[in-house]
This record gives sequence, C-alpha cells and structure tokens, in this order.
Amino acid sequence: MLAESSGRIDPHLYLHPQTLARLSSMELRAKMIVEGVMAGQHRSPYAGVSVEFAQHRQYVAGDDIRHLDWKVYARTDKLMVKQYQQETTLDLVILVDSSGSMRFGSRLFSDASGSASETAPDGRPNWSKFDHATATAAALAYITLHQGDRVGLAVYADELRAMVSRSARKSTWKQIVDTLATHLIDEPTDLVRTMDQILAKVSNRCLFVIVSDFFDEPEHIRSAFAKVKHRGHDLIALQVLDKAETSFEFDDPAAFVGLEGEETIRIDPRSLKKDYLEAIHGHIELVSKHARSFGFDHQVVSTHEWLGPVLARFVARRNSASSMRTAR
Repeated sequence: MLAESSGRIDPHLYLHPQTLARLSSMELRAKMIVEGVMAGQHRSPYAGVSVEFAQHRQYVAGDDIRHLDWKVYARTDKLMVKQYQQETTLDLVILVDSSGSMRFGSRLFSDASGSASETAPDGRPNWSKFDHATATAAALAYITLHQGDRVGLAVYADELRAMVSRSARKSTWKQIVDTLATHLIDEPTDLVRTMDQILAKVSNRCLFVIVSDFFDEPEHIRSAFAKVKHRGHDLIALQVLDKAETSFEFDDPAAFVGLEGEETIRIDPRSLKKDYLEAIHGHIELVSKHARSFGFDHQVVSTHEWLGPVLARFVARRNSASSMRTAR
C-alpha cells in the first residue's frame, strides 16, 4: 500500500525531470477526431473550411465558459456548450488499476524512481506495478495538459474508487498526482463494473487509457473494451507487468502469496515454470488480441524499463498511425 500516514508523496518520485524533458514536446493524439471546446493544436480534417457551429454538448467543469449557449440555458435551464467543426482538442481519461495484484514489485525503489530515497515513503524497498502505473498516468496527464487539452483520472479496483474531473487547468496535474499518491491498493479487479460507472459520467467522446496489469478474466476484459467501442470512444491498453512476472526467474521452493484474496501455496517454481510462462504470455496475447479486435492499441509496459523511452516510442508510433489515417 502507498503511504497512508504521510498523506503525500513528492510528485518527482513518480515523474523524474528527465522524463518531463523527454516528453514535453510531444503531442498525444487520438486515432479519431474527438470532440472538444477549444481550438487547439489538433487540426481538423476539414482543411480550408471556416469554423462553423456543429452541435451542442453538456457543460463539464473546466470548459471555457465563453462557449456556453445562454439562449439554450434560458429555454431549458441546462448549461450547454457550443461545439465547432475545427475545435478538436483531446479529452483524455486515464484509468489506473489499484487492485491487490498491483502491489507486486521486484525492482528496487531507489533504482526505479530516480530519487535518492532507498525506500518508498511507507518503507517498501521495491517499486510496485502501482508505482509504475502512477508514473505512467502522471506522464500522460502532463503531456495532455502541456498541449492545452483536458485530462481526467479514475482510480479503480472492484469499482470506481476515486476520480478527478476532466480539465485543462495546469493545477489538474497536481490533483491527479495527489489522488494517486494517497490511494490505497486493495480489493480484486472488476473492469466491467468500473467501465459502466465511468461511461455513465462521460457524455462526449474521449480517449481512454487503461493502465493495469489486466489480471482479470479475458472475457471480462473483452466486454469492457466492447462497451467503450459501442459508445464511440478510443482506447489504449497499457499493460504494466513486473519482469519477475514475465520471466519467472524463481529457483527455490517458496510460499507464493495471492494478493487478491487467493490462498497461499507452497510450490517448487522450477516444476511449473514452462506452464506458467505459456499461461502468462498467452494471457498477454489475448489482451492484445481483444484490444486490436476493436481497433484499440495495446502496449506492454515493464516496471524494469525507464518510463521516458517507453512512452516516447509508444506516442511516436501512435501519432504516426494517426497522421497516416488523417491523410487518407
């Protein structure tokens, strides 16, 4: 669990300045043109046409009040925002898995965080998958806010546990980091239930990024992806895994402890290494297959790799694909 007594963790433990320097010049673009309210740096596919009214959508905290339609408000008593064809800024919603399995980590905290601290604020010597997911979420939020787009956060396990509303305000980054830094890791995963709760709160099309180990039933994962696709959203699945989980370099008999309510069992890891590796890599491929079947992106993120290069490669690849589709 993250520090409950201290209450706050230095954001730089989760996003080292070198990472910020590497990522700050990038754009994070969705594959599809998403709805927005500010004319930002995401160019409209309708080159050469004038900016003209397209439709209304419900006001969300953080929207520019200059685009409110007061005539609609006078008639309906509802706050509605005018949208225009060339106003195509990105709405990003980051979902971070805080279930029990995300506690696991085999990398030393001091090596992973880039800080001088030998342990996490709560005394843990190891950098967990949740630590890495937090760093990833903070980086994505920073990129998005840097380019003037809106970003929100949802932390979940068996249900939605915490949320930061979408906003383009610079202060949103600190809200996101604070929310992640004070959240406890517990409970099993229920991605389907969480997605139902999130989608009930989203009225316009968004780009969802799920940062999780995706240790859930494959059909549950597929069902959650299907719900996102059905509502017309885009999605990136970032699967955070520890090197020990993907290589299983254990030699001595030991007690293996379940982190989501499973019983503790004592095993000889050498006797089941082959079957385990087939199972874990088969599951990774299945998550990737389900994502691709809906036109979504899937990326494995190792806790033993430095965050900056991983995100840089992924965002560059995604932007390249997006540019090719726009040019067609």
